[in-house]
Amino acid sequence: MVQWQWSRFTALDNRQQYEVLRVRQQVFTVEQNCAYQDADGKDWVAWHLCGWAPDADEPRLLAYLRVVDPGEKYAEPSIGRVLTTAASRGSGLGRALMGRALEHSDRSHDGAAIRISAQRHLEGFYQEFGFEQVSPPYDEDGIPHIEMLRPARLR
Repeated sequence: MVQWQWSRFTALDNRQQYEVLRVRQQVFTVEQNCAYQDADGKDWVAWHLCGWAPDADEPRLLAYLRVVDPGEKYAEPSIGRVLTTAASRGSGLGRALMGRALEHSDRSHDGAAIRISAQRHLEGFYQEFGFEQVSPPYDEDGIPHIEMLRPARLR
């Protein structure tokens, strides 16, 4: 069981903000051995989807992503910082997370196309959700990436 929460960054309390930043650092910097600037200024212009452990006394993040507003990173809305914690991987939580993100974006942005910068080894995962590769591979912080686009949904 997961408690899902959509929020702007400023609406998260201090402990929740800390947990989001801690887990992002754990996954993207420590686990992937990748030194990069996680705090990129986009948190203020994004919706954050947090999957919290329901039984924790303190906030314990199990899954997370953010949907950056159109015009802030790309012309389209953009999903990024997609993660599940090590203990949650393989449980289907990542697919549930992405499904919720796409539903939210479709509602909030009238089915507009969605652009992502995906780690190359996750291309198949994102293809399951209708994303298509739209760039040649490129290096981002020492990790091969590709740009992917999920076409607009007709309304």
